[in-house]
Amino acid sequence: MATQTRENFDFEEQRVRILRAIEDSEKFTAEQKKLMAEESKLRKDTSFAPWVVAFQGMLAGAALLGTGIAFAKLFLS
Repeated sequence: MATQTRENFDFEEQRVRILRAIEDSEKFTAEQKKLMAEESKLRKDTSFAPWVVAFQGMLAGAALLGTGIAFAKLFLS
């Protein structure tokens, strides 16, 4: 590769290249922050999952118990 002399060294090209690199870096950082927020949300959602399953199980059990009692009243009365 030929050495660059002061005449053909383009400062504007270097400035544009640096600005483009900064812009790409900012895009990458923004995407990383977005992914980290999404991961945090998923982690929070999965930490509540066992409690949700337990609560839904209790509701289903109560509904079945209520249905059983209603049928017992209906048939035994």
